[in-house]
Amino acid sequence: MDAGLRRELEAKVYAGERLTREDGIALYESDDLVWLGRLAHHVRTEKNGDRVMFNVNRHLNLTNVCSASCAYCSFQRKPGEKDAYTMRIEEAVRLAKQMEGEQLTELHIVNGLHPTLPWKYYPRVLRELKAVLPGVNLKAFTATEIHWFEKISGLPADQILDELMDAGLESLTGGGAEIFDWEIRQHIVDHATHWEDWSRIHRLAHQKGLKTPCTMLYGHIEEPRHRVDHVLRLRELQDETGGFQVFIPLRYQHDFVDSADGKVRNRIQAQTTMASPAESLKTFAVSRLLFDNVPHVKCFWVMHGLSVAQLSLNFGVDDLDGSVVEYKITHDADSYGTPNTMHREDLLQLIQDAGFQPVERNTRYEVVREYDAPISLAERRSVPQQVWA
Repeated sequence: MDAGLRRELEAKVYAGERLTREDGIALYESDDLVWLGRLAHHVRTEKNGDRVMFNVNRHLNLTNVCSASCAYCSFQRKPGEKDAYTMRIEEAVRLAKQMEGEQLTELHIVNGLHPTLPWKYYPRVLRELKAVLPGVNLKAFTATEIHWFEKISGLPADQILDELMDAGLESLTGGGAEIFDWEIRQHIVDHATHWEDWSRIHRLAHQKGLKTPCTMLYGHIEEPRHRVDHVLRLRELQDETGGFQVFIPLRYQHDFVDSADGKVRNRIQAQTTMASPAESLKTFAVSRLLFDNVPHVKCFWVMHGLSVAQLSLNFGVDDLDGSVVEYKITHDADSYGTPNTMHREDLLQLIQDAGFQPVERNTRYEVVREYDAPISLAERRSVPQQVWA
């Protein structure tokens, strides 16, 4: 990047001007990671100060049986496969209640597109979960799942969302986005939900008062220009609805060893390399700089590792997700070494040790509790600190 363009981009960021598609591509072309981090950190500090949000949540995947066979996905199973499963509602309730003593605030529910489960199973699950955990927010289903429910029920998304909200739904999840550009999407996705339906469903959810997250799966066969296009589509929709609370770049994972049957289901693995830590930090930074109208940027620590999660807090990120407990979608495949569970105390230490103030939130990003800011660097250096692997 020449010095003139660098000064121009820097001036636009510090003046609070909206960056263009060309600006985003130029930022990805920069090799100066420190400079990118400084710009993104300025923006995150202007929006959120030194606060880092987290929540106490549990992921529930009710079924891994899926009609689709997306090229990158190692989670899906077909009916009759050895480790295919579908939870009875009672089992889902039992697993959710295991976190009751941890002052759980959110259940995060994402599933395969099951070919034979009846539509009514899904609102019934929510209703039963809400009955036993009335104070817990239910964040459930991707736009891809809502689109699937339209197909299996014959109902429009408008009515589906009304029924799910009546059963306790408080937010959709952000999945199913992957990369929107068809040049890439046609090679990685094997379901019918593309930008037109994904955006239609989130737009409808926002009109009904739901706040939702949005995501991007990066580090596979896409190029930086596809990431920029993805973010700008979401930014335009956010201009229209204001309903996105957080943007979550998700790191594509290789299927190293399947935990059950040894199969490699990732069909693009041979032609891909996973994003390096530096590429991840660049993606967080450029996303924060481009996505000027979304309040928060999240690092889902399960997909990035704890060290990168800490570093990301200096590259535009101000949210580290939550306790998670059990994340099957990549943990069934990867060997990345992240734990399944981070307790509240673990998250507090992770955030404070990085030099930030932890703030516990709920699904709607309402503050549950603010914690003490970290001790000074001088005091921290006087005692040994745990190094997160």
